[in-house]
Amino acid sequence: MKVAKKIFKTALAEGRTFVLEHEAKDIMKEYGIPIPPYDTAATEDEAAKKAKVIGFPVVLKILSKDILHKSDAGGVKINLKDEAQVRAAYQEIMKNAKNYGKKEGIDVDLSRGVFISDFADMGTEVIVGVTLDPQFGHALMFGLGGIFVEVLKDVTFRLIPMTEIDAREMVSEIKAAKILDGVRGESPRDVDALVDVILKVSKMVEENPEIIELDCNPTFVYEKGKGALVVDARIIIESRKE
Repeated sequence: MKVAKKIFKTALAEGRTFVLEHEAKDIMKEYGIPIPPYDTAATEDEAAKKAKVIGFPVVLKILSKDILHKSDAGGVKINLKDEAQVRAAYQEIMKNAKNYGKKEGIDVDLSRGVFISDFADMGTEVIVGVTLDPQFGHALMFGLGGIFVEVLKDVTFRLIPMTEIDAREMVSEIKAAKILDGVRGESPRDVDALVDVILKVSKMVEENPEIIELDCNPTFVYEKGKGALVVDARIIIESRKE
């Protein structure tokens, strides 16, 4: 909880209502939410060294208070397999970010460099999200990722705080729940690990009500007994009240 409050204070002092990728992962780590190994690097050399420590392949993402949607700015490079690819990706990300700034008419702060993360093995893709309803308060959303959420809108909601019974009901009541049970020769997914992620996200938001929007997307769920990973996370907080 202390980590989250400190990060939110820093973000608001910088005039932003979103947390940076490493900050989001720091908060999740505090709540025991499983995430891939990660680090940050402010230079090309540092990125190459830290990527080697994390282990290839890795993902690089721009870290800037001026860029919320990193992909739109050409600020994401995935599946980088060695130091040479990391160096090239770092240079390209910086170049793209500068061009994005020119296009948007802003002087993009590139001093933080990049976020580096392990390129996680694919699992069954799910989304865990949170929104703030003005009438009912925080609600947690769960559904399978990809086409299930984008096209079919196969999602379910519960108000926060949640119990384990709530979380298990959410997982079982979406139309595509059978995929998690294992279909067409696939092994059952680790539903216990998924329920644990949902409950920890619920606790995180309960203890930090300034969070107004949160996306753990994608979250990968692996075979039963092999856990789950929140691969990407986005957290939006309310602006400071005058």
